[in-house]
Amino acid sequence: MRARRLGFLLICVASVIPVALPAYAAVVLITEEESKLPPLKGAVAADRRGITRGPKIEFIADSEPSHSPMHFQLKFVSYGGAKIDSDSIKFTYLKTPSVDLTDRVRPFVQATGIDIPDTQLPAGDHMLRVDIKDSDGRVGSTIFFLKVTP
Repeated sequence: MRARRLGFLLICVASVIPVALPAYAAVVLITEEESKLPPLKGAVAADRRGITRGPKIEFIADSEPSHSPMHFQLKFVSYGGAKIDSDSIKFTYLKTPSVDLTDRVRPFVQATGIDIPDTQLPAGDHMLRVDIKDSDGRVGSTIFFLKVTP
């Protein structure tokens, strides 16, 4: 009798445990439709005057040009003991109109950068902008280009 109860309990517990899923799935950073938007018109504002202790953002490329899917990595560097405020990130695809990609990358944001192991991108040239703040309120920003071949 006791063995039956234990067996029934194990079946009940097993039925509520979710089936194991892969650790991650490919992230579509830019859709095909977004890549077909017109290019950004006019100059892109970037404040690069003087010496700043704001955070630095570095794009880490495996190869140039890249192929999809790719390993997408950005590295954040802060100065003067400040910490990166990962909640302040703003990630934008520079098209007309601009496309906010922040929600797509937010699950992969860490204090040290962004690391997306499997990123899907359509073929073409893509201009992206990343803005971030540190714990002292200083802003860091970078604009970089991704060239993706089919």
